[in-house]
Amino acid sequence: MSQQTPTQTPLHTRHFAVQLSATRRGARLARLLAERQLDEWGEPYEAAAQVVAELASNAVRHGRVPGRDFRLRLKLRVDRTLRIEVTDARGDRVPRLPDPVEEDAEGGMGLRIVEACADCWGVTEAPAGAKAVWAELAL
Repeated sequence: MSQQTPTQTPLHTRHFAVQLSATRRGARLARLLAERQLDEWGEPYEAAAQVVAELASNAVRHGRVPGRDFRLRLKLRVDRTLRIEVTDARGDRVPRLPDPVEEDAEGGMGLRIVEACADCWGVTEAPAGAKAVWAELAL
């Protein structure tokens, strides 16, 4: 006789937020913290971790202002939709999908990876001239 473990459904929206240094180390830490938090919530994290890695890396590479950090937010809704949001200090640099790139190109693939992993993504203005790049995934 096999026993089934009931799927845990959160009874409320779950939140996680952390401010990190706008460095490569901060971007790596964002991914690790997201993996740990989603694992703690009992959710799969592979695709979400990839999205966090790309958005955090972009925040460090393209949204960095000396002396200012970036923020990672995770919001898991009751319907198991995960919203990932990375806020950086450069509201004047809005990301867009690059033109199709050659297979051997060294860069320009980050947002394509986000687009492939997420159900939707976008950019919103944030206070103090900042921006938030977000993506949503159904878990």
